[in-house]
Amino acid sequence: MGLLLLLTSTLLSSYFHPWRVVDAQALFTIKGITLSIEPSDDVIRDTSVILKCQAVVSSSGQEPLSRHYTIYKDGEEVYTKTSSTSEDLLYRLPEARVSNTGKYKCQITIEDKKMISDFKRLTVTGLSVPEVHLNKGVVSEGEEVTARCMAPGETGSIIFYFYEDSKEILEKKVNSNQTEVKLRFNSVGIHKVHCAYTVLVMPDSFKSKDSNTLTISVKEYPITLVLEISPTYKIYEGDRLDISCTIINSQHSSQSIQLFLSQGTQLLRSESTKTKVSHNMTALAKNSGEFECRLVMGNVVKVATKTISVTELFSVPILTMSPAEVFQKEYMTLTCKIESFASEKLRREELIYSLDPSENALSQNNGEFSGWALQYDLNYTCIARAKGIVKHSNTLTVRPKVPVSNPKISVVDKVVLKQPFKILCKSDNGSLPINYTLLKDKSQLSTISVKLPIQKALFTVTVTHTDEISKYTCEAKNSHKKSLVSEKLNATVIVPVSRPTLTVIPPLPEISEGDHLYLICGTQGTPPVTFKWYRVGNKQPLFTTTSNNNHTNYQVSGLTKQHSGTYYCEAVNHANKAFSSEFVDIEVNLATWKKALIGGFCLLVVSVLVVVLVLCFRSKRGKREAAAELSVKPSSPKSDDSLRLNLTHDTEVYKAATVRVDKAVTSVWSERPPEEAANDEETSMVSNEPDVEYTEVVHPRAADSAKVPLRKGTDTVYSELQNAPHGAADHHDYGSVEYAELNGEQPEINHCSPEVNNYQDLPVPVD
Repeated sequence: MGLLLLLTSTLLSSYFHPWRVVDAQALFTIKGITLSIEPSDDVIRDTSVILKCQAVVSSSGQEPLSRHYTIYKDGEEVYTKTSSTSEDLLYRLPEARVSNTGKYKCQITIEDKKMISDFKRLTVTGLSVPEVHLNKGVVSEGEEVTARCMAPGETGSIIFYFYEDSKEILEKKVNSNQTEVKLRFNSVGIHKVHCAYTVLVMPDSFKSKDSNTLTISVKEYPITLVLEISPTYKIYEGDRLDISCTIINSQHSSQSIQLFLSQGTQLLRSESTKTKVSHNMTALAKNSGEFECRLVMGNVVKVATKTISVTELFSVPILTMSPAEVFQKEYMTLTCKIESFASEKLRREELIYSLDPSENALSQNNGEFSGWALQYDLNYTCIARAKGIVKHSNTLTVRPKVPVSNPKISVVDKVVLKQPFKILCKSDNGSLPINYTLLKDKSQLSTISVKLPIQKALFTVTVTHTDEISKYTCEAKNSHKKSLVSEKLNATVIVPVSRPTLTVIPPLPEISEGDHLYLICGTQGTPPVTFKWYRVGNKQPLFTTTSNNNHTNYQVSGLTKQHSGTYYCEAVNHANKAFSSEFVDIEVNLATWKKALIGGFCLLVVSVLVVVLVLCFRSKRGKREAAAELSVKPSSPKSDDSLRLNLTHDTEVYKAATVRVDKAVTSVWSERPPEEAANDEETSMVSNEPDVEYTEVVHPRAADSAKVPLRKGTDTVYSELQNAPHGAADHHDYGSVEYAELNGEQPEINHCSPEVNNYQDLPVPVD
């Protein structure tokens, strides 16, 4: 049962609201929209133009979509249409007009989706010829005429122009193609009227040709004005003028009448109910000119004019001052005079002069006013009177000048020797212009005229000596009087610093670690002087100070090896020209106690070496003597043993050249004569002399080949040791033998003859 009800409800809903189902199922997209103009973008007037808006829409539904089109011209909506078909929108302009010129766009809206085309510009050229119409061809003065100008077939915003005798007299802006205006012609005669128009198409405008021309005749209104002035000829100042203006034939008009009597911009008299207006006045020279009478009756205006000339009774007075320039409390004269007067109407004696203001104590004598100038400015005016005529001169401003005060001389900024500087001359009081002259030793150098308050008397000079500055003075003058001279110029002349010298204390060779180093920088120049000390390799100064002396120092305490380096100083004063000293190389030596310690250590090492050498020497000598004692044996005839002396390397005998035996120099290496060698055995058997034996001395290879020649193998050297001399036979029971003194340290060894040391003199070994 429930299922049946649901099916029935769905069928009824589809029957009564079928579009809801379609809309819910339809899907679409707007692919594009284009706008085209046919037959062309540029057309002439009256061409039939079609703007076609074509949209491309894709849809999934079977039912057509509702499309809303909008056409825009120059951003303004001009046409809309809603369509349920896919046909293109056509916007027709059956007869194109200039007003249709503009930029067009087309927009399509489907449900909540929109798309707009690119703009296309339509240009229409050509305007219709305007037409002008008048409601009357003949009118009287002041009568209105209705003029109509038409622009057949045109649309849009139009401005119409109306012309009278080719002169534009009126314009009117409307939103239609025709307009009417009211025209009035005040001058009598024939007038030509035409019109033209302009179509506004923002931001441009298009002007039409001129319309047809119509003529209109304007008749004079039957009313006359008469203007009379008395006297009619030769009018002098002071004469009485009678002026009247009268209307003739005014009875023909029922309109209100107004009369105006004027001269230039000055209204003299007016009447609104009478037909005549009058005015009387005293003639003045300024009254020469044109008088006018004007009638205003509704739209009718009538004008009558007359010109008169008034002769001056006397000219305008002129006020002058003598002298032309006056100083405070100086005598001056103000003269009031006239250049001309009418002698036929006036005598000179009849002229009366006065001065305004009159409260100043100036004496008067026939137009001359004399007295002392005041201390402030004052405006004077001269007044001349005769026969009721009063004339004022132009205002003369008397400005008493202030005498110049004693000038003051000073320098601008600073004075540096041999550099240009400026000198200022100035007076506290004095009227301009003031002439300032710079003097040096009373000789004029140059002059400057100060004419404006903002000007200054500045002189550029240069001094080469410090005392030259006091030779300058300044002279000021602003009148014919004697000039005033200032005091002598007093200023400090800055002498630039010279190249500084850097002095080192203590002296360079004596600088040691731990000392206090003083770097004294000295220069010549005007203090204060700013000193800076530098170490080569550092851009920033080590120390900077400003001193009122020409020298100062920089102290370095507790010197170390790191303070060694190259130093220099720089000096500069207010001349702003810096100079640097020469470089000074500073080497920090070792401290004294370090030197003493090193020296003591060296002495100790030397002493130890000396002691070691002495001990070694004594030890070697002791060994040598002991070896010698042990090597000597007693010689006895009863014994077959021979006396043998062994000399080893340690005894250094091989180095000795000679030995002393019995205090006689005998060569150890002397060669025994051959005959003695041959009879050696025999002699030893028979003779009672002590036996002599040879010892074999073995030499190792010498370390110094230059001193002792080397031999291959072992060198055998025989040393002859001699027993006691003859005559001592009673002592040879044990073979008395004296010890040979072998002293290698004796000087004689170093100065022995070459032949003693000749290696070839050694005896041949005996088997």
